[in-house]
This record gives sequence, C-alpha cells and structure tokens, in this order.
Amino acid sequence: MKNLSRLFFVAVLIASFSTSNAQDKNNPWAVAFGANAVDFYPVGEEAPQGDYFDQYFQVGDHWNIIPSISTLSVSRYLSDGFTVTAKGSINTIDKFGDSSVDDLTYYGLDGNVSYSFMDLLNSKTIEPYLGVGGGYTWVDEIGAGTLNGTLGFKFWFSEKLGVDIQSAYKHSFEDYLPSHFQHSVGVIFKFGGTDTDGDGIYDQDDACPEEAGLEIFNGCPDSDNDGIQDSKDDCPYTAGLPEFNGCPDTDGDGVVDKDDKCPEVAGLKTLAGCPDADSDGVADADDKCPDTAGPAANNGCPWPDTDGDGVLDKDDKCPNEAGTVANNGCPEIAPTEEVMDTLNEYSRSILFNSGRATFQKQTNQVLQSMVAIFKEYPKASFSLEGHTDSDGSKSSNQALSERRANAVRDYLIANGISADRLTAAGFGETTPIASNSTSAGKKENRRVEVKLKS
Repeated sequence: MKNLSRLFFVAVLIASFSTSNAQDKNNPWAVAFGANAVDFYPVGEEAPQGDYFDQYFQVGDHWNIIPSISTLSVSRYLSDGFTVTAKGSINTIDKFGDSSVDDLTYYGLDGNVSYSFMDLLNSKTIEPYLGVGGGYTWVDEIGAGTLNGTLGFKFWFSEKLGVDIQSAYKHSFEDYLPSHFQHSVGVIFKFGGTDTDGDGIYDQDDACPEEAGLEIFNGCPDSDNDGIQDSKDDCPYTAGLPEFNGCPDTDGDGVVDKDDKCPEVAGLKTLAGCPDADSDGVADADDKCPDTAGPAANNGCPWPDTDGDGVLDKDDKCPNEAGTVANNGCPEIAPTEEVMDTLNEYSRSILFNSGRATFQKQTNQVLQSMVAIFKEYPKASFSLEGHTDSDGSKSSNQALSERRANAVRDYLIANGISADRLTAAGFGETTPIASNSTSAGKKENRRVEVKLKS
C-alpha cells in the first residue's frame, strides 16, 4: 500500500509539473511515455558492480526491465534550445550488478534541464541533446536524492510525433542507495501551438493570423499565386511578374510589351525580347547556327575541335593530334613521376581471381582508369611487371606472375593502347616489397607494377 501511495504521489507531481522535453516555441509542450531499464553494474564500484561503462550494453546480464509502460514525462520548452523536464518511472529490480536479488520495487521522480543540438545540426528529424538535473529514487524501502546527467536522441517522424531514446547516470547522495544508469525509450508527442486561420503557421509567427496565407509571406495570402503577396501586388487577382509589381507581360518573357521587339514571341531581355533557341547569346535572326550554341565571335556557331582533345582548334597548337589542355593541345611526351605513382596505385589494386590470371569484375574501373592515362601519353612506352607472394612453388609463381602481367597488357591493347608501347614480364616471388610472413605483407607482394621505358 505504501508503494502504491508513492506511485500516486509521483503521478500527481508529474501531472502538475509545467516542464519537460518540449521541442520548440510553437509546440512548447510535450508528453512522452515508454519503457525503462535500470543497470547497477557499470558505475565504478567493487563487485558485484563493475568499472565505469564496463559491459554497458550487457542487457541480458545486468539490465532490469519490466515488459510494460514504465515511464511518463511532461516537458516544456524554455528558449534558445533549452527544455525542462519532469519524469516519473517504475521498475522491478532482480539484478544488482553480477548478483541476483529478490524482486525489489523501483520508483524514480526526476527533473532535468536539457539543451538540444538540433538547430546546430540544421536537422528536421534527428535531435541529440544533453541534460543535467536531479531527483529522488526509491529502491524498495530505501530512498535518496540523486544528481543526474543525461544523453539522448529524439527521432521525429513528423512535426509532432517522434521517439525519444535516453541514457541517464544517476549519482546517489547517500551510500545506502547505489548509483546507477537508467535507460529509457518512448514515444513523444508535442502540442500547444495555436493556428487560428488553419494555414499551418502558428499565430505567434503569422503576420495575418485571421487570413490563411503562405509560410514564405509569414502567413499572408497570395491570391493569384504569382509569388507576390496581395498587399504588395498591383494586380492581386491576376498572375504577373515581380518586376511589374505583379501585373502581366503578354508573352511572358519579362520584357514590357512597349520595349519588346518580338512582343508576341517569348524572348530574352538582353535581346530586347527576341528569342535565342540555343541560348548562346546571339538572337536567332543573326545566328548562323540557331540550333547549336556558339560564340558571337563565330556568328553563333561553335568553334571546332578536330582532334577531340578538349582544346578548341583556335587554341590548339596541334589541332590534328590529340593532346592535353596543359600542353596547349599537343600530346605529352612522357608522364611525370606523380602520374607514374598514380598508375602504380591503380595497377597494385588490380584484383585477380585466386590462382588465375583473370580479373575480378570490380577491377574493370581500375583498368579503364589506367587506359585513360596511357592514352594521354601516346609516345611513351611502358613495361608491365608481375609479382607474387611466396605461397606455392617458385616455378608456379613465376608462371603466374608472367600470365598476370600479360593479362594486363592484353587488356590495355584491347582497349586501344598500341602493342608496340607495352612489354610484359614476370618476376614471381623474387622481389617482395613486404614481408611474406603476414597476410598483409603477402597482399602487398601480389601486384603488377608499371615502369616507364621511354
């Protein structure tokens, strides 16, 4: 009977307490209910308790849980991300650290001030928060005050409904009540906002609270839906343009009809209202290539790139031979040391099927990247060198390294690289770059290297 009285006392206090995990100024109140778990183990005490955070998630061994709704909280938002909370909880204790105990009753009444990081994260759904507070906890006939620290996350399914996951450390002020962790999860519901005109904008943020409007206009209406609120629209019931104070433009091109050289055909302001089909800045009437974008200096036609190297002929010093932008359209003669390092990063990441010279499917992108680099240097020659780890016989490793080097060469040739530029050789297990005594070292030794010949 005494315990029931305590529980009733907790419920009355919670119902009359004007605080808790509220979320924002428009919905300042929140109610949450759910389940809780009490864990006496990871609190930095001697056996049967353990070190701080030791076996923190050992649910089956240490957590005390009852399969029913066992927490209730009420919240109110304060300001600037701060919320104050009152929370009541019940539980049954049959695990005290590593020991079992007879079923003991557990009651908690706690107050908490928390700070939300939701705005800092610019998130609409995930809300982490930290809190500090205190309360009073009873375990069977023993009760004491506690100092509480809280870490939690709220996940919002909608503006008003979410789930709250929380872990609190409760430090007892009395030796006879052990410090402990209390974890909880529950459904949270926000409420309290007023929206007189039903436009989804709460009255305290609504510049026109008696007339349904739009959020972008702070709740004021835009009757013709032209993006200009009625109070600033010279034609509030006819859709128009902002530059004409909401009044229309016949062809909808943003050019006033009296200034439009093509008033019946939508065009561009820069071309006095006349059209430019290819958007190259040259009016169609003056464009020799009206359907293909080109510069005005070439009468609206594009500059050619005969060799397709990305350098226009007018800027290309080798217009009939593919080259690079850095070399003014002429081909690079030899790759730099950085380019060779990049090639070898690719080649060492080539994946072969185990014991074979065939490629794994995911290697295709790496090989294509190598092909692109080889094509940038059409006058350079390379040697492809295969290597293995020490597993297997030397003769089989030698043969495997040769086959893999040739497999890479064959792929490059099949993808447009001249065979005259490529040689392949195998070195088996003779030149390791790491220890063959570890799997990591063996992985590094199984490789193909690229060397510049000329």
